[in-house]
Amino acid sequence: MRDKLSIVVPCYNERDNIPLILERFKATIAHRQIEVILVNNGSTDGSADVLEAMLPNYPFAKCVNVPLNKGYGYGIVSGLKSAQGDYIGWTHADMQTDPADISRAYDQLNQDVEKSVYLKGNRKKRPFIDVFFTVGMSLFESIYLKMPLWDINAQPNIFPKTFFYGFDYFPDDFSLDLYMYYMAKRNGMVVKRMDVLFTERLHGTSKWNDQTFKSKWKFIKRTVAFSRQMKRSLKRTYK
Repeated sequence: MRDKLSIVVPCYNERDNIPLILERFKATIAHRQIEVILVNNGSTDGSADVLEAMLPNYPFAKCVNVPLNKGYGYGIVSGLKSAQGDYIGWTHADMQTDPADISRAYDQLNQDVEKSVYLKGNRKKRPFIDVFFTVGMSLFESIYLKMPLWDINAQPNIFPKTFFYGFDYFPDDFSLDLYMYYMAKRNGMVVKRMDVLFTERLHGTSKWNDQTFKSKWKFIKRTVAFSRQMKRSLKRTYK
């Protein structure tokens, strides 16, 4: 019997993208054992009503409601806690990465003899400015954390459910991408990458990356601050 994959899609004010997400998953899942968990992460734009109306038509999907948005990471972890799959993970709701990537990930995982795998996207065809910031952050984190890390915020992120239940702490914000990727490598998991096309958002606006230098600088400062906090915490834990 093939392993099941549960994928969390955190949705904050994504009412226009939710129908596109569900239809794209429907068109690409086929025979695969994939559970889609849409997290209504404290949306205020009517996303909850859209989900309630649409989900009965998509038996592979379910919803987790988070009444108050406490952050990207908090929403994802809330969804992961309800996941039923042997492998679990997350991707974005903005349609900048294709939900079909999850079906490709499912096939790759089920063909892989290595079970302790952390599967992560490798973004292609991005704007130069985004690549520039990605390279800079990757170099900083690799040097600061003394571990090769690349394209830290790429989607999807997928791993065995047993890995997730080995933690009692998760960051509530976008640092979740860095934290889980870093901890996977620290714990000796085999990190494998899959190429994903990164396209422009169809609807809505980014909650963290509005293509301005100010937005990117704010994100960088938060990530660096978390890196320092994580390094100090791990040093105390493993003294």
